[in-house]
Parts: sequence; C-alpha cells; structure tokens
Amino acid sequence: MAVTDKAFYKALGRRIADRRKALEITQVELAERLGVAQQTMAHYEGGTVRVAIALLPPLAKALDMSIEGLIGEEPKKLPGKRGPAPRIQRQLEQLSQLPKAKQQAVMQVLDSVLAQAAR
Repeated sequence: MAVTDKAFYKALGRRIADRRKALEITQVELAERLGVAQQTMAHYEGGTVRVAIALLPPLAKALDMSIEGLIGEEPKKLPGKRGPAPRIQRQLEQLSQLPKAKQQAVMQVLDSVLAQAAR
C-alpha cells in the first residue's frame, strides 16, 4: 500500500470506528450487517485492510452517514437548492454524532417545545 493510501485508510478506519461507537454498535454487529467477519471489521477500523468500494454504500447506510462523510469529503452542495439554515444544519450534524439515548432526549425536548409553540 502506498504511503498516501495508508494515511487514507487509517483515517477512514478512524471515522468508521468513531461513528460506530457514537451509534453504540459493536464491531460484531456492524460486521454482521455488512456480511464480513469481525476480524475484517477490526482490520478496516485499524486501516490495515482496504475497504472494498462496493462495501462503501452499505457501510455508509449502516453508519447513517453519506459516503462523502465516510471518506472524509464534504458533500457538495448544489446551487439553487434550499435547505436548512446553516446553523440548524450544523446542529443536526452534531445531533447525529450523539449516542442514540442522547439523541432521543434532545428529540423529546424539541417535540415538547414545538408542541407548545403550536398552541
């Protein structure tokens, strides 16, 4: 593996491990979802084995993130498309990085505030 490839796969492995842990998923669970051995998943996370390109879409889906985010690229925004305000978008991205229990707590508070605002 070339030096630049090693750095890329190390960083990719770190992102996979960090996201998996944030979602409170074990290596075994993620490996089962992807149809690979737990040891293979450990090698992916360690950056010692290349992740097959065909595995990127199911991996990104299992980690609830975009392929761009998975490989460390910012998703390109299309001109003219409207979306959430930048601050809200950043907050949503931060929320998606929290463990599921904390996400649910934030969602309950948000639901409560929105219900009161609708009155």
